Amino acid sequence: MKKPTLYIIIPCYNEEKVLPITCEMFLDKITELIQNDKIDDSSKIMFVNDGSKDKTWEIISDLAKKNKHYIGISQSRNRGHQNAVLAGLMEAKDECDITISIDCDGQDDINAMNLMVDEYLNGSEIVYGVRSKRDTDTFFKRFTAEGFYWLMNKMGAEVVFNHADYRLVSSRVLNEFSNYKEVNIFLRGMFPLVGFKSTSVYYERHERIAGESHYPLNKMLALAFDGITSLSIKPIRMITCLGSCIAILSFCGVVWSIVMALLGKTVAGWASMVCIVAFIGGIQLVCLGVLGEYIGKIYLEVKHRPRYIISERTSKDNSIND
Repeated sequence: MKKPTLYIIIPCYNEEKVLPITCEMFLDKITELIQNDKIDDSSKIMFVNDGSKDKTWEIISDLAKKNKHYIGISQSRNRGHQNAVLAGLMEAKDECDITISIDCDGQDDINAMNLMVDEYLNGSEIVYGVRSKRDTDTFFKRFTAEGFYWLMNKMGAEVVFNHADYRLVSSRVLNEFSNYKEVNIFLRGMFPLVGFKSTSVYYERHERIAGESHYPLNKMLALAFDGITSLSIKPIRMITCLGSCIAILSFCGVVWSIVMALLGKTVAGWASMVCIVAFIGGIQLVCLGVLGEYIGKIYLEVKHRPRYIISERTSKDNSIND
């Protein structure tokens, strides 16, 4: 059986502190897999510079000159983690048999790659890296993260519990995935839509080796909301149900008011009126906000803007091309 060519896809944004450390880890791992006859010697470590403002691209360029297994691409500007991963996957899909996407910070257990490759050799086209536990997270982060996965599944989105973007994907899957043209992407929810045989491997996540996290709470919430609105229309259906319930209650209130007026038992009161108006007004604003989010996504989709633009690449002969 022909040994598969592996591309490890690593998105990088302002990683000058951690990249010099983790790059050696990735090189040791790919060398180990080659020596164990799991993958072909043509396998690569592809760094995707996501418009970093520090020396990340300079480090990647130097690495590519020092070792044939290092290559890199640089986006024209920062486009976010999901688009950076997508850029790497699409660049690699015609050059390799399998890809493994992983963050640069060293938190994901790199040894899980051995199990991922084994599962691929056993017939799986997608292998999800799943956290076995969240002991390194704060209570708040653990509660919100697990709540997010629960909510996503309740909303009808197909996501693997406790899986982020550490996964093995075959080139066969990537070729089909390239037909998904949406601009608003949420990769961990989109790959299950492609289908094909899949499985999971479990690992423990560690603390970040160096530098600071690029995913504060506001970005995590934005990612969660993007995931829900990109993969599910249940929020709109919930608005419809809520509107119907309020309409029924309002109709009952009108009937009650008419009956009370005919019986001469009406009592003037501003408090109840203010409460009702404020409640209805608040519900309307929330509903308009959700609808506006979907309309905004439609607006972005119909423009068909590119999801990523590659401005530089390290060439295969380990010199830099613009």
